[in-house]
Amino acid sequence: MAKITYIEHNGTEHVVDVPNGLTVMEGARDNNIPGIEADCGGACACSTCHVYVHPDWVAKLPEIDPMEEDMLEFAYQPDPSRSRLTCQLKVSDALDGLVVQMPEKQI
Repeated sequence: MAKITYIEHNGTEHVVDVPNGLTVMEGARDNNIPGIEADCGGACACSTCHVYVHPDWVAKLPEIDPMEEDMLEFAYQPDPSRSRLTCQLKVSDALDGLVVQMPEKQI
């Protein structure tokens, strides 16, 4: 299980325990975290689970695969160094303490 901090665009923080094996998106969905819409349900077919990863975590995450990189082009104000789709981040003990911030809106 990993403790993940989701920060809404307005600064409201939600710290939740997310079971290993789920995605960061599923952790937000299952805990009713506003700001992650996840319209495609985790199929990497939209960009509505876009977040900005805290700078301390960028290098600790798996590399972005080409499909995620393509979908990020449709995200609202993507940051080339910090933007990720939470449906592509599988929770493990290695993500304990992860901090992500939602953009102003999802497209």
